[in-house]
Amino acid sequence: MTDDDNTMVKDDAPLSPFAPDVAAEVARWLDHLGAERRMSGKTLDAYARDVRQFLGFLAEHLGGPPSLADLAAIKPQDVRAFMAWRRADGVASRSLMRSLAGVRSFGRFLERGGKGRVGALMAVRAPKVAKTLPKPLPVDAARRMADADLRAGEDRAPWILARDAAVLALLYGSGLRIAEALSLTRGDMPEPGRGDTLVVMGKGRKQRMVPVLPQVVQFVADYVALCPYDLPMDSPLFVGAKGGPLSPRIVQLAMQNLRGALGLPSSATPHALRHSFATHLLARGGDLRAIQELLGHASLSTTQIYTAVDTERLMEIYRSAHPRA
Repeated sequence: MTDDDNTMVKDDAPLSPFAPDVAAEVARWLDHLGAERRMSGKTLDAYARDVRQFLGFLAEHLGGPPSLADLAAIKPQDVRAFMAWRRADGVASRSLMRSLAGVRSFGRFLERGGKGRVGALMAVRAPKVAKTLPKPLPVDAARRMADADLRAGEDRAPWILARDAAVLALLYGSGLRIAEALSLTRGDMPEPGRGDTLVVMGKGRKQRMVPVLPQVVQFVADYVALCPYDLPMDSPLFVGAKGGPLSPRIVQLAMQNLRGALGLPSSATPHALRHSFATHLLARGGDLRAIQELLGHASLSTTQIYTAVDTERLMEIYRSAHPRA
């Protein structure tokens, strides 16, 4: 399994000790998710793991490998027993909810294919998850994320500091997910003075166009000029110390160092720069529908969470500034 969005879960991934008819349907389901739903390799891996855990539990719970007929006969109490088993392992509500979503997806696939009904999966209520608001960075801190001088004391080559600054500037300046930024090729990025937009590949392999600030374009150009490796137009724009594709973990570590330099909390992650992009645009009068398009959200309801963030910030200002607050 690799991080490539086009990579499917391996055909020989272990599905035993499950019945052959179920194993065949699991393989078909994963092919469907990858080819037709265009889910990423990581998502496929997670869904496959969720279903294997569920089927593995049923194999012990029912006293043998579950067949398609066995799946059609399970009852809500069997599903609740699975959830209790997962909770006993210390699984949190959010992970359990995602696990149940993967199993339900498989159940719906079986029903659509006429392989039986798995209504028990839908009859059990998913665990409640406390809603948490995104935690954006203060504007000044978000701006300084691309300041290489903050990391001047580190034992890092100048081109690596320039690379990290360019990646972080992209996350905040264009609201990219870290995977979107690291999937860019050299040819995707406009040269200074020759363009102000990017086309990125988002979730579900959906393309969208996003603006890129002149300062960000210059950060990238500075990194390219310092990079000791050849960067062909069709190759990854951001590379690691040995010339291979840059790992998200390296960007996370760079953010961790900057977090310490700026005195920011642990919530200041690379993804928080994307939250900051949306929240700061909204605070300055940005249109919610336009922000939805820039972020690549399929639903406006996903973007609307930032209105709550901005309202909370305004109330904090009110409480701290009003004489009678």
